Amino acid sequence: MADIIQLLPDHVANQIAAGEVVQRPASVVKELLENAIDAGATTVKLLVKNAGKTLIQVIDDGKGMSVTDARLSFERHATSKIKVADDLFNLHTKGFRGEALASIAAIAHVEMKTKQASDELGTLITVEGSVFTSQDVIATPNGSSIAVKNLFFNIPARRNFLKSDTVEFRHIIDEFHRVVLAHPAINFSLFHNGSDLFNLLKGNFRQRIVSAFGGKMNEKLVPVEETTEVLSIFGFVGKPEYSKKSRGEQFFFVNSRFIKSPYLNHAISAAFEGLLQPGKHPCYFLNLQVDPKSIDINIHPTKTEIKFDDEQTIYAILRAAVKHSLGQFSIAPVLDFDRDKNLDTPYGFQSGQTSIPKVEVDREFNPFSNSNRAATSYSKPSNDAWEGLYVGLESKSNTDNFGQVNYESDEMTSSIFDDSTERKVHKTFQLHNKYIINTIKSGMLVIDQNRAHERILYEDFLRKTTVNEAVSQQLLFPLKLKFSNSDHSILNDLQQALETTGFVFSSFSNRKTSNLQGCPLESKSRKFKVYSNNSFTISSMKFQM
Repeated sequence: MADIIQLLPDHVANQIAAGEVVQRPASVVKELLENAIDAGATTVKLLVKNAGKTLIQVIDDGKGMSVTDARLSFERHATSKIKVADDLFNLHTKGFRGEALASIAAIAHVEMKTKQASDELGTLITVEGSVFTSQDVIATPNGSSIAVKNLFFNIPARRNFLKSDTVEFRHIIDEFHRVVLAHPAINFSLFHNGSDLFNLLKGNFRQRIVSAFGGKMNEKLVPVEETTEVLSIFGFVGKPEYSKKSRGEQFFFVNSRFIKSPYLNHAISAAFEGLLQPGKHPCYFLNLQVDPKSIDINIHPTKTEIKFDDEQTIYAILRAAVKHSLGQFSIAPVLDFDRDKNLDTPYGFQSGQTSIPKVEVDREFNPFSNSNRAATSYSKPSNDAWEGLYVGLESKSNTDNFGQVNYESDEMTSSIFDDSTERKVHKTFQLHNKYIINTIKSGMLVIDQNRAHERILYEDFLRKTTVNEAVSQQLLFPLKLKFSNSDHSILNDLQQALETTGFVFSSFSNRKTSNLQGCPLESKSRKFKVYSNNSFTISSMKFQM
């Protein structure tokens, strides 16, 4: 019988590896940004066209590669991060498998420009479907520039599984946030279809969070810091009143690497127990520094899952650190049974001056002296005075004849209903200002007021979306609202649906707010106007009657 086991060709093996590494354009963004960080870059630019389906380009000012390294970087399992198996348990870099560029080149057109600082000229390499098409000498700045074009050009089935540009670009922004938050000391910028969406300058961790998610995020953050022998925790959690129904703003970083851990997420939820409304989730941005030998990050192709040696200890320390920060900054309520609230100084008198009260006393007063007794005797009434109160009053009860009294009454009419049937009265009750309780024929009806109101508004919006009828009123003074860049993309996608419900706005622009006062209002057909990349002014909105 002939042998049936054979080695796969390189291009087939690369496509199989690409199925694990590259799932969508956001996967390419993640791998290229991590390679730029490992190259020691201080400035990284990300250029995207058509949500990454047409172009994904990353430009960095790192150390670059030589001619030989540039050619070997597209080979499978070619890496400079590890040399022996023990290096897997002492990793300080992002990528280490050597599959990223090989997998990307197997399903796209890749163009690389790279140059080291010690070289006068750089190298240009083009690869199409794992096939090297050209290699030339080129004049290029120090660092590397990798452009990935026509993703999944040779796998039409995979390209058909991609979502819309809006959804795919949202995944790119999520990966961008995960990388830039882990490295606040690096300058990052993001361009989509020629528009500048993010320009993040280097700074501390708090500044990076605020610049990535908007200025309002600064007032929502509560610092968390704890150092033990097992791990060090540094970062921020959101205040309970700013919790959301989604889990979008939840970030764990272990040794500057983003991870997903439902187990550690449960520790945060346990620390917020009793502070959040049902269905709400807190936001957090936490950095965990642990010994690289105590974790295993090589358990998932995307390296977003980590295995800890002692998860129970990390869980307990993380939960205690977050709970301590919430209590330290007066976020969580504290019960003190020994404190008397009557002894608290009112806020209005905390900065005022106190004085000893003065009491005036008549030291010569004697209640048993004759003069004081005569002065108080006027209040005692005499017996003769009481008799004068009844003069002129005589009882006439015996002279009245109630038999001659006439009174009016309503005319009695017969009812159209049978008096024998007893009317049923349905009573409606309200419980905790939240639920409406009523009786029905088959039992009891309980209505959630909040959800019922949401359903009514939803039905109203659905009807107006269907029939394209909406009633709006022009605002006399515009309202200025601020949103993050990711929220701007969502609003842009919902423009048509919002217009049919009464919220109409023009296309977003990147005007600066310095000349906001001189900008004229839009006409009635365009009722929203954007004046900067993180705010817009509402000049008309829908009123619920």
